[in-house]
Amino acid sequence: MEESNGKVKYITPQQKPFILALFAYGAQRDIETSALSQASGIDPLRLLNDNNYAVEQKQLNDLWSAATTLSKDKLFGLHFGESLQLAALGVVGEIIKTSETVGQAISISASLTPLITDAITMSVQYDGSTIRITFTSTEHVNENITKQIAEFLLAFTIQELDGFLFKKVKPKQVTFPFSDAASDYTRVLRCVPKMGSVYEIVFESGYWNEPIITANYDAQKHLLSKVSVVVESSESFQIKVMEYLTKNAFLGILSLEDVAANFNITSRSLQRRLQEESTTFQQIADDVRKSIALHYLESGKYRMKEISNILGYNEVSAFSRAFKRWTGRAPMEYLA
Repeated sequence: MEESNGKVKYITPQQKPFILALFAYGAQRDIETSALSQASGIDPLRLLNDNNYAVEQKQLNDLWSAATTLSKDKLFGLHFGESLQLAALGVVGEIIKTSETVGQAISISASLTPLITDAITMSVQYDGSTIRITFTSTEHVNENITKQIAEFLLAFTIQELDGFLFKKVKPKQVTFPFSDAASDYTRVLRCVPKMGSVYEIVFESGYWNEPIITANYDAQKHLLSKVSVVVESSESFQIKVMEYLTKNAFLGILSLEDVAANFNITSRSLQRRLQEESTTFQQIADDVRKSIALHYLESGKYRMKEISNILGYNEVSAFSRAFKRWTGRAPMEYLA
């Protein structure tokens, strides 16, 4: 894309982690990194290692277009937004971490949208009765690219509000400037979207002053440290499932149905592909829980109750029983 003065428009250095995350998610979705690189002209290894490597905004748009086409997933942006953790974007998580309330965090998030895209702006309105977050297109790009980015931001916003509060939030209303009854919209956005004039998400006002649990970002970074940036497709589907579960485990292990939907396949297809590699979803889920539990225990930074909550157990006793089943020892015995 070129600016009105004819000069080529380049992405900012702060957008590079987001582009690498998009490549990584593409690899999880069985999209060859080389195919995305060829279609966009972006070399992810150079982007990762060369601070002087320049990427044009048009190349980022081409990357979005290629990822959507090659994934054969018309909801690619929505699924990507559901999968990405704010901590993966580095400086963004650190800035949001300084907020005390959800309202402050959302307001800061709006100003940081350019770290993800220049094509859409995010505005926040709080009138005492509702929190209204609106996404507006700022550039004349392909309509489908705008749709993918907007849906990414809608899903990403909900995902991060979960992280702020350490619980699943539920929007009051979501609107699109089109009509689509795809069931995944309801699953990811947690309400039935309606047709409106803009991309918008509305929450009850009660969320605005709720305090943020900033320790969640430490937990997310701890998980992400276990999963390196993916720039080459893995031959193993079970590794991709394991990586996805690990990166998104800060609010408990995702269900089979959620994982299958994010990979844009049926639950039966996911189970069949894992069976072809001589494993099951339950085995992988237990391996992830065990690995995360050991990781947190070894760090010495988290109380047993916190680890139990992170792994999705309501009671420490339930976590202790599961841990003993995985390792043959109680958590406290392991530490000893």
